[in-house]
Amino acid sequence: MKRNKKERQQILKDSIEQSPFVTDEELASKFGVSIQTIRLDRMELSIPELRKRIRSVATDQWNETVRALPIDEVIGEVIDLELDDRAISILEIKEEHVFSRNRIARGHHLFAQANSLAVAVIDDELALTSKSEIRFTRQVIEGERVVAKATVKGNDERGRTIVQVSSTVQGELVFSGEFVMYRSQDEQGEDEKK
Repeated sequence: MKRNKKERQQILKDSIEQSPFVTDEELASKFGVSIQTIRLDRMELSIPELRKRIRSVATDQWNETVRALPIDEVIGEVIDLELDDRAISILEIKEEHVFSRNRIARGHHLFAQANSLAVAVIDDELALTSKSEIRFTRQVIEGERVVAKATVKGNDERGRTIVQVSSTVQGELVFSGEFVMYRSQDEQGEDEKK
């Protein structure tokens, strides 16, 4: 069903408000128009491009900073962070992330995104991965955008923090992992606590 420009722009605006990380390509496909038409619509509506929307959402939502590592050491772009609760990052799969022969992302990039997000969500000066159990559920190819979501699940019997990470491409699970995280405060023995 063809929509007039005014209807399309209103629906476009609503779509971006509901899902600020939607790409121009995804919107063009949804509306059956060219990417250039979407870009022109966004410009007329004063809606910034995806990267600026990501930064804006991250700036608006963050009320804390990463403590365990510098933010530029997190693999992917962190867009949401609530220490000791949850975190989200986005990784655009580019040429440097894939095997040249088949354009499939190397697994260590997906692992690094998830692992660094698990470290970043910990509210401690020192957070290290003690162990992890990971699962790749489908191949990721060049050009796809991986959204990793980390959730702190609590502590194990030894007091280490358990962080669950799930990574998706357009809502489809591509990677999942459980990371058992060591904190600097874990090294305090009973004698030190007295």
